[in-house]
Amino acid sequence: MPAAESARPAVLHLVTDPRRRGAQNLARDLHAELLHRGHRSELRSLQPHPDAPRAEDAHPLGPGRYHPATLRALRGAARRADVVVAHGSSTLPACAAALLGSRTPFVYVNIGDPRHWTSSPVRRIRTGLLLRRAAAVAAISDGAREVLLDHYRLPARSVRTIPNGRAADRYPPGAGEADRQAARAALGLPAEGPLLAWVGALAPEKRPDLALDALALLPGVHLAVAGDGPLRTEAAARDTTGRAHFLGTLADPAPLYRAADALLLTSDSEGVPGVLVEAALAGLPAVATDVGWVRDVLLDGVTGRLVPPGDPAALAGAVEKLLADAHGALGAAARRHALDRFDLAVVADAWQQLLADTARRPRRTV
Repeated sequence: MPAAESARPAVLHLVTDPRRRGAQNLARDLHAELLHRGHRSELRSLQPHPDAPRAEDAHPLGPGRYHPATLRALRGAARRADVVVAHGSSTLPACAAALLGSRTPFVYVNIGDPRHWTSSPVRRIRTGLLLRRAAAVAAISDGAREVLLDHYRLPARSVRTIPNGRAADRYPPGAGEADRQAARAALGLPAEGPLLAWVGALAPEKRPDLALDALALLPGVHLAVAGDGPLRTEAAARDTTGRAHFLGTLADPAPLYRAADALLLTSDSEGVPGVLVEAALAGLPAVATDVGWVRDVLLDGVTGRLVPPGDPAALAGAVEKLLADAHGALGAAARRHALDRFDLAVVADAWQQLLADTARRPRRTV
C-alpha cells in the first residue's frame, strides 16, 4: 500500500476556466481518480469562458481570473480543503494572492516549458517570487524540474517530478477497420485514405500553419483539426487542399484517435503534451516537433517520429515514413510505453504521496 493511502487529504483542484484543454484535462482526470480512491475532492475554475457555456463541472468562482470576488471565493473554497492544486499558469498568481496568510497550502502544477513563457528577466523574477509562495511545485518531467530549479533557484525539496497522466480506460485502442470506419462516419470524416489528427488550441505556439503546409505536401492525405482558438479563421483560409476538416473542440477526442492513422503535433513550445499521451494510450503513433519534453512520450523511431520545429517538409517526410508502418508496430509500442509511464493509475500514486506530504491536516482513511 502506498504511503499516501494512509491519509486522504481533502483536495481543491483549481483551473483557469472550464474548457477542455491540457491543464484542465489533467485536473479533471486527477480529480476523478482521487474521488475514486476515497478523497474528498472538488474541481473549480477561476472564471467562465464563452467556449464552455455549460460548466457541468469546474464551476467558476467569479467573473474574472483576478477579480476581487473571485479571489475571495477562492479563499473561502480553500478553507474546505487540506490542500489546493493549481493547474495552469493563471492559477499561480491567483493562489499566491488569495491564499496569502491562509492555513491551506497550495501545490502548483507546471505543465509547460518555463524557457518559453518566462524568457525575459522581469517575467522570470516575477514567476520565481510566485513559485516560492507554493508549498510544492509538480514538474511533469525530470528535465522540467531541472529547468525550474535552475531558472528560479527553488529549494530542491519543493519541486517533485510527477509525469503528465491520463486514464487509460478513456482511450482504448481501435477494434479494427469497422471501428475505424464507424468513428470516421460519426465525425463526418472521409471513409477512404490516410487521416492525420491534430488536436489542440488554434494558437500561435501550437503552429497549426505548419500542419496545413505539411498537408499540402502529402497528396491524398486528410487532416482532422480538433480545437478552437484565435487562429481558426486564419488556419481555415490557409488550407489550399480541401483536405483539412475543422471539427471544433471535441468533448471527447477518443473517437478521433480511433478514426486516424497518426497524430500530428507541430508546436513551437510544449511540456509533456497530454494529447501525445492520449493518442499513445489509444495505440496511435505520432509525428511531433522535438520541443520541450516531447521525447518523454514519443520515442523516435519506436513509437513515432520526431522532427525539428518549424519545418513542414520534415513533417511531411516523417508522416510518409510513419504511414508506411503497415504492421502497426509503432502504435503498439506507443501504447506499451504510455501504459508504463503515463497511465493515471500509476501517476495518481505519486500525487497521493505529494498531497499527503503537503496537506495541512491529513485525514484518516475512510
